[in-house]
Amino acid sequence: MICYFADKGRFCKADFLVSQHRCYVKGDIDMNTKPVVIKFFAPVIDVTINALMNAIDQKMKQGVTNFIVLISSPGGSVFHGLSAYNYLKGLPATVTTHNFGSVDSIGVVLYCGGLKRLSVPQARFLLHGVSANFPEKVSLEEKQLEERLKGLKIDIENIAKVIAASTGKDVKDVTDAMLERTTLNPEEAQSWGLVHEIKSELFEAGSEVISIQFQQQQKP
Repeated sequence: MICYFADKGRFCKADFLVSQHRCYVKGDIDMNTKPVVIKFFAPVIDVTINALMNAIDQKMKQGVTNFIVLISSPGGSVFHGLSAYNYLKGLPATVTTHNFGSVDSIGVVLYCGGLKRLSVPQARFLLHGVSANFPEKVSLEEKQLEERLKGLKIDIENIAKVIAASTGKDVKDVTDAMLERTTLNPEEAQSWGLVHEIKSELFEAGSEVISIQFQQQQKP
């Protein structure tokens, strides 16, 4: 599928791929006992989050109620990250999230959607504040600037609340960590309460894997 998305006022072409496969081994495997694995190797934007939710919707229609979401993401849209978090937390299903590389920015909120949260040993988490992008030559009135600033403050507050609820930390402590642009390795994230277990194994042999990948192409 070819899709387009806005990037700082321009439109950039991007390759977006959703693929599905099974990892087979010799012997008899009861596929119904294994969770469906979704590999989310993408930014948190409209097309990737829609693909994630659609994949889960389709599998739940087939009776699947156990999912592993592997995440490596540079972050992206606060709107889509918070929406995905609330979706995962509200599902009548068991969701495990697993950092298999780098979970940055709003990707941390997506990661918090897991009831159980895992990380590979060689990974990182990045917490930082929220920024606003303005197209070139845009002009805003005072009320518009106030509205944008209020929106940023609410976004930071909501992100901090999600992380605080997941880790047991105080909202103010999480907010301070975000404003200081805090990077955590898996051991530090575990001491924070963000990670429950550090584990190299991602899923069992024979599991069904759905891949959500996104590669941005630079405009010539």
